[in-house]
Amino acid sequence: MASVTSKPKTFKGTVAQSGPGRAHLPIPFDPATIWGTRDVYHVAGVINGMKIRGPLKSGPDGYAMPLGTAWLRDNPLRVGQAVAATLAIEGPQRDALAPDVAKALKAEPAAARFWDAIAQFYRKGYLSWIDSTKKSPEERVRRIAEVVRLLKAGKKVR
Repeated sequence: MASVTSKPKTFKGTVAQSGPGRAHLPIPFDPATIWGTRDVYHVAGVINGMKIRGPLKSGPDGYAMPLGTAWLRDNPLRVGQAVAATLAIEGPQRDALAPDVAKALKAEPAAARFWDAIAQFYRKGYLSWIDSTKKSPEERVRRIAEVVRLLKAGKKVR
């Protein structure tokens, strides 16, 4: 499983049809009550023991985990099948960040909201750039400020 730092949620569900060659797994709970309010829930986990990751999709009937054609081709699930799943928010979460980074995000709610919505790939990229300044505390402060500015502007990469 990918880097997961949130509390996993285990549940049972039934695979449903989404369109030609596509399916989804309805999520029988409100992700906000488990993982907090976010614009996007990037999750990773397992469905019937098969790894999966991606963003939950919001629809008129709540949230669902999309099961695309390639994933369905490679995993033996069918529409109407009952499954057991465990999902968790993936990637570095704000509560696990270095104190200086967490404080900077907390001070800028728009940047923090965007941080929560981007995929772990982008979060890890920002953190690697910040952490590569271990021998220069002044540069670290400058980079944290730059990351916050970029996040506020809705930029996934610098």
